[in-house]
Amino acid sequence: MDDLSHYSVVERLRGGLTLEIRALRPDDRAGLLAAVDHTSAQSLYRRFFGAKRHFTDKEIAFFLNVDFTSHVALVATVDEDGERVIVGGARYVVTQPGQAEVAFTVIDHYQGRGVGAALMRHLVDIARRSGLAELTAEILPGNAPMLKLFERCGLPLGRRREAEAVHVVLRLT
Repeated sequence: MDDLSHYSVVERLRGGLTLEIRALRPDDRAGLLAAVDHTSAQSLYRRFFGAKRHFTDKEIAFFLNVDFTSHVALVATVDEDGERVIVGGARYVVTQPGQAEVAFTVIDHYQGRGVGAALMRHLVDIARRSGLAELTAEILPGNAPMLKLFERCGLPLGRRREAEAVHVVLRLT
């Protein structure tokens, strides 16, 4: 497989939005933190299952230092006033052979424009090429946009409601 740390694809989404989906890089720290600053408290709550506005150095290191084998992270960037800015991200972390847990975040201004679906397509493609059979996620029951993203991705989907989350399994094979 190609070196995923150099992954980069440009797509034109509905409404004419041009989006680059690329590998997250260690030098994306400022861009990643700026994206968090532009994400609503509700969206961050849905992603982290709690109020989360600031991250420890250890958490930031985890987010940025991916090996593109057991931990793959992509970002979606757009051009805003001549500068590339991160507007979303997706990642998976292998939890056991053949299976990884997946997570997504799209800043509010870009939600509903296909950014999450584009990130999903690329992450699924990478996961398949890496030999994964399943992607799993824990989603808050009230996070309808994320549940719809999983339902509409075209993959066989298993769902199980648990005490405080919906456990989702996407089968890649």
